[in-house]
Amino acid sequence: MAVKICGVEKKSPAAKKRIKAGDTLLKINGNEIVDVLDYRFYQGETQLEVTVLRGQKQKVFKIKKSEDSELGLTFDSYLMDAQHSCKNKCIFCFIDQLPKGMRDTLYFKDDDSRLSFLFGNYITLTNLTEHEVERIIKMHISPVNISVHTTNRELRCKMMNNRFAGDTLGIIKRFDDAGIRLNFQLVLVPGYNDGDELRRSLRDLSCYKNVECIASVPVGLTKFREGLAEIEPFNKQTAAEVISITEEIAKENKQKYGNRLVYAADEFYLKAEIPMPDFKEYGDFPQLDNGVGMWSLFQHDAAEALANIEVPSTPRKVTCVTGVAAFPLLKATVDKAASIWHNLECEVVKIENNFFGEKITVAGLITGQDIIAQLKGKPLGDYLLIPSNMLRFERDLFLDDVSVEELERQLGVTVKITEPDGYSFICSLAE
Repeated sequence: MAVKICGVEKKSPAAKKRIKAGDTLLKINGNEIVDVLDYRFYQGETQLEVTVLRGQKQKVFKIKKSEDSELGLTFDSYLMDAQHSCKNKCIFCFIDQLPKGMRDTLYFKDDDSRLSFLFGNYITLTNLTEHEVERIIKMHISPVNISVHTTNRELRCKMMNNRFAGDTLGIIKRFDDAGIRLNFQLVLVPGYNDGDELRRSLRDLSCYKNVECIASVPVGLTKFREGLAEIEPFNKQTAAEVISITEEIAKENKQKYGNRLVYAADEFYLKAEIPMPDFKEYGDFPQLDNGVGMWSLFQHDAAEALANIEVPSTPRKVTCVTGVAAFPLLKATVDKAASIWHNLECEVVKIENNFFGEKITVAGLITGQDIIAQLKGKPLGDYLLIPSNMLRFERDLFLDDVSVEELERQLGVTVKITEPDGYSFICSLAE
């Protein structure tokens, strides 16, 4: 498969050899270029033989460059071909629980191994071709982030509604044998893969030589589950059981491997009303995107910021919003800041998730319309502070397509966006 070149960066190695936009990239050093992984891997050499198609004629360019310089080609899309979608029908799939009428991109089910490598996305392995498996091994793409859910083959087929889902677990061993670092995710569904099944899965996955981290996260349930499998949310007791099993296996792993390896998401501790593990337990925090250790890291970074940032000289009155889950954390952080900065007045408002339903409590799934409905007409002070994870990548739209500008207009207040970490949050209060 050839890839059309849409641009060549000025003064780049490719430009100096007169490779042109409109040429079709065929090979680098004899290796066929299919997508971004091929391109990034093979263009890293210092001596390149680049084969392109110009019109009906193949041209070969010999290029020398430094190891850290880019070849300089650009393409119509970052992946250079279509994003790979998921063909599973998981009983817990969040996308199947979205209401109709949202923007099209939100309904796309991603299961792309390239995005796992490039951006840390998790893949199920069920949509990998043999060519892709061999390529990951050949290129030694690492780490690979895998949504396992369970190591029970029959149960995995049942939960993912894919009769091949159990067979693809064998790919994990092939990656492990090749020395590829592995991160695992288990979305836990009460009555399916918790309890003894969780214990089995954690032990099985802990045995891999190159495992870095295993995270258990609770199933997310919206109010839009008509026609889907009946699933009960975790409660105080069942969440506590998950934590108990996790700590049991963590203790075993420390004795066997010198590393706990397994973690439960912060949400389990909140649901069970059990204190979070100590900051030091999380090591390098490898699974923050899965909500593992965010609470402890936020507390640590906020305390560090308060100890280092100069007390603002001018008074400020601020409102900040968050989800139900993080409200106690932000409230305690703001109270501590206000005890040090006597000219700070900050109200933390927890936004109930009426859009997706009350079972969804994380800040990242709060919509603009819920913020407007719950804050309109209230005095909000000098500005409204919102975390960036409420918005899409461009930081302009909420999940319901309400824009930041619309939020400002409806509420009559300036909106400031902060990164969802403790240090940035304190800095945003001080600005």
